Amino acid sequence: MPIRSETLLPPGCLRRTTDAGTLGLSTTAGLEPLPLLFGQERALAAIDFGVRMGGDGYNLFLLGPGGIGKRRLARRVLNARADAEATPGDWVYVHNFSEPLKPCALGLAPGQGPAFREALKTLVGELADLLPDLYEGEDCRARRQALKAEFVARDEERVKSLRERARAQDVALTQTPDGFSLVPLADGEPMPDEDYEALAEDARAAVDAAMSEVRGALEDLLDTAPREQRAYRERQRALRQALMRREVEPRIAQLREAWSGLAAVLAHLDALAADLIEHVDDFLPADDEDEERPPARQLKRYRVNVVVTRTPGAGAPVVYEDHPLHQNLLGRLEYAAESGNLLTDFTLIRAGSLHTANGGYLILEARQLLSQPFAWEGLKRALLSRAIRIVSPGELYGQVTTVSLDPEPIPLAVKVLLLGDAEVYELLSQLDPDFPALFKVVADLEPDVPRDAASERLYARLIATIVHEAGLRPFAADALARVIDEAARQAEDAARLSLHLAGLSDLLREADFVAAETGTDTVTAAQVAEALARRRRRRGGIEARMLEAIRRGTVLIDTHGAAIGQVNGLAVLDLGDVRFAKPVRLSATVRLGSGEVVDIERESELGGAIHAKGVLILTSLLGARYLPDHPLSFRASLVFEQSYGPVDGDSASVAECCALLSALAKLPLAQHLAITGSLNQYGRVQAIGGVNEKIEGFWAVCRDAGLTGTQGVIVPAANVQHLMLDPEVVEAVAAGRFHIHAVAELDEALALLTGVAAGERDAQGRFPPASVNGRVEARLEAFALAAQRSGGARD
Repeated sequence: MPIRSETLLPPGCLRRTTDAGTLGLSTTAGLEPLPLLFGQERALAAIDFGVRMGGDGYNLFLLGPGGIGKRRLARRVLNARADAEATPGDWVYVHNFSEPLKPCALGLAPGQGPAFREALKTLVGELADLLPDLYEGEDCRARRQALKAEFVARDEERVKSLRERARAQDVALTQTPDGFSLVPLADGEPMPDEDYEALAEDARAAVDAAMSEVRGALEDLLDTAPREQRAYRERQRALRQALMRREVEPRIAQLREAWSGLAAVLAHLDALAADLIEHVDDFLPADDEDEERPPARQLKRYRVNVVVTRTPGAGAPVVYEDHPLHQNLLGRLEYAAESGNLLTDFTLIRAGSLHTANGGYLILEARQLLSQPFAWEGLKRALLSRAIRIVSPGELYGQVTTVSLDPEPIPLAVKVLLLGDAEVYELLSQLDPDFPALFKVVADLEPDVPRDAASERLYARLIATIVHEAGLRPFAADALARVIDEAARQAEDAARLSLHLAGLSDLLREADFVAAETGTDTVTAAQVAEALARRRRRRGGIEARMLEAIRRGTVLIDTHGAAIGQVNGLAVLDLGDVRFAKPVRLSATVRLGSGEVVDIERESELGGAIHAKGVLILTSLLGARYLPDHPLSFRASLVFEQSYGPVDGDSASVAECCALLSALAKLPLAQHLAITGSLNQYGRVQAIGGVNEKIEGFWAVCRDAGLTGTQGVIVPAANVQHLMLDPEVVEAVAAGRFHIHAVAELDEALALLTGVAAGERDAQGRFPPASVNGRVEARLEAFALAAQRSGGARD
């Protein structure tokens, strides 16, 4: 079959290359780095608006595909802005002396948290060291002894008075180890029991009355003894408290002066001073003479837990949380084991990233955030309430019944930047009514930029920036040009450059690795090409096995000859970061029927909705193009041969239509051509994706089978602008060993595949009989007559 030159693409249309001379440099060593990504002016404006806009809900969602550099851009923009902003203050937690289970949060000036902690630590340490010595000093000891002597003397005086009163009534009051005893006297000596029994009744009654009176007085004395003992202890305690007050008050006054502008801190210092005086015994050694002294308390309640501290003048914080668990975001309470129990206190409160970012910016990956239980709800609750409340997820959902702490919430003023793709953004917008109210600003990153001389020079600076940051070897001008060409291929558009920074960075590192093996100081274009070739070999195992199956005839693909109702289509497989084309055979059969086109892929539940749509479109095309005034009377079936997995997309609809029309016209289709393209209802061929991989996939099959000089691929004319073919394919086209055809209409594709003119209707509305369309219509007329005859016979 002769080559039709009117649809052939010249080699110059197959790959747009960058002229290294237009970059104006020899290597990247002298290029000035880019401060920010270029081509993202709209996203940068949105970010600038979001961070400057006050009010509730003006958080940002930075939207773009993975690997485009969202995190890099967010950090650069926010760091540049945060450096010029005010530094937020410190936050500490202290003991709440009135409600111990509700620790108090105190806000301090930047950097003052550790100073406040050390000041209170010094205060308590000084008191703990000083008070025992003062308490045991001469002055305090003398006052204690005087109090004790006074107490003992008063006690002895009461006993002496009672003893004399008892003796006046001939009763002896004696003190034993077990207490006091009363004995009647006779002539000043204890009365024996037998003498008592020998007394007359009147005398015995007088003795009993005297004994009863003394006993009552003794009981009164014993009743007053505990009160006197308590009074003595209170006076001793007052002495100790006076000692503590004398030492505490001037020190607290100094602290109040140092933090005079903070009402909450001053209130805590007052409560601290009162508690120190109240619990002075915690600072003094146990008194052996005072067995009822309470045991010494722990001094932990006087500590300061610094949860967030800043460096003065450092600007606003920019925090990236790479593991957004609920507790990593909102903080947590830690527990310590003690005597088999888990205990906690305010010193075990730990900050989350919201605490760290408070007063600045917090960057989160949306998918990571949503994958963690309770994290998204916890973040929303904090943003809606504008406060950070530390609570475990179990407490939120009523799953914890033990006593725990309820720390005072910390006021929240933070801008949150969520990083995610369009799918996550759409799901959040649809499923969570709070999301639009909390994230009102969307910064949409462009996946690519227009390609011109200016953008190529900027792209060279972008490459230089990555090379410098990664510590790679300088890239020569020809290497830069080769990388820029690859960026256009990654964008699937010769007129645009991909901004996928992850892929770009990987390529630069791999080229640098090749240069290191070669031992050169500068990376060249040849080393970039070698890095790309190695990458293809590393990832090409599946593609190699597929080509081997075609070469051995396991998978049937013809690259020469012709066949009716059979055409070579092209599909693209995406397997992670591996993408390649898979040539497939499409076939069609026709017979008498009622105008139904059976999509076998759809009937077998292997075809997707988009593929089914393509088949319905070509069915509509047939009805509109042929015998428009009569119902179609055929039944056709379409299938992807040797396809055992899901099939979707409409890029095979032109191929399917050609196979169907071939079966109807009984005209064979050239097998040395493969075709791809989407069809509309008017017979126009529309652009498809993966055009470069599809061409290269069929090229590889033809190369393995042996090039005949007639083989090639038919692509939509709309895809010519996207062509960035492998140099090997471009070379083969230039040598006339392979051909690329571009078509805009179905009729052009039919003419190429059949070698017969498609044909147009004449003035009478008839197609030329020998044309493809004429043969199709004639066959359909025959089907219609046959249908009428069969229907008449049934009647």
